[in-house]
Amino acid sequence: MEESHLVPDPLGPGYVKVLRASNLPGRRLLRRGKVRDIYDLGEELLLVATDRISAFDVVYPTLIPHKGVSLHALSVYWFQKTKDIFPNHFIESVDERTMRVVKAERIDIEWICRAYLYGSAWRAYKRGVRVISGVRLPNGLQMAEELPEVILTPTTKSETGHDVELSKDEAIGRGLVTRDEWSELEEATYRLFEYYRREAERRGIIIPDFKLEFGRWRGILIQIDEPPTHDSARFWDMRHYEPGRPQEAHCLDKEFLREYLRRIGYTGDGEPPEIPGPVVREVSKRCVASYEVLSGRRPLDAFDLKTVDEVLEELSDEPQ
Repeated sequence: MEESHLVPDPLGPGYVKVLRASNLPGRRLLRRGKVRDIYDLGEELLLVATDRISAFDVVYPTLIPHKGVSLHALSVYWFQKTKDIFPNHFIESVDERTMRVVKAERIDIEWICRAYLYGSAWRAYKRGVRVISGVRLPNGLQMAEELPEVILTPTTKSETGHDVELSKDEAIGRGLVTRDEWSELEEATYRLFEYYRREAERRGIIIPDFKLEFGRWRGILIQIDEPPTHDSARFWDMRHYEPGRPQEAHCLDKEFLREYLRRIGYTGDGEPPEIPGPVVREVSKRCVASYEVLSGRRPLDAFDLKTVDEVLEELSDEPQ
């Protein structure tokens, strides 16, 4: 049974349908991921983008209007634009939430590219770590500062628990990839990152980091899962970028939600909280903007983004 219902649209008048779980009659459900439902068609898969949202490896009870449709649209946009740079699994968009893809053998490595010192890399640097994925960083760097060179940080791909950084020799030793496959995927990650960054900059957006996944299909390596989206990359407003401080106020990514959750003291332990309406509105806004801005449909100025501080103040003013 499909789990969907109508809710007031947080971005305008009227109502919008939100989808917690899909049900495609006659299709075999392979699994429900944190965000996508995956159906097995034999040689192909159907990926359905729901309105679920996760952070700190937890899926929250609150659905985010417009999220699944926006993530699907941005994924289709990127896959069509990059297919000549490196092949990917995309075949066609079936509807506003569903794409048909080839079924590849997933390689259990996440390929993370970092061009700025942020997130876990910044936290390690702040603790005194100066070598990240074999690259020695100079002293004196600030939070969110652009790195001297792009750093590739592959990690294990784990269904449960946290991913762990993975070296080339470890990946080969575990049989995850051959030496030639590692070299090809390393080069592909850099090429794709360069393309995504260049396209985003044309729209006034910085992509400081992202993660990709790859698979094997009919003797070749292809990109699978998703390209840079609200869920899998960071997107910063170039006009408000300033090294030395957090970038969540004007981001178009999930770090806004993570920062809100940190502020209320939740980082993944225990029962996940409901996400209040003003936060849902801002997350939904960022999902829509990530697609419409990066695809050139609307300028970032069209979206009145609130900061976490402004949303917390709004919540404090609400009657208890």
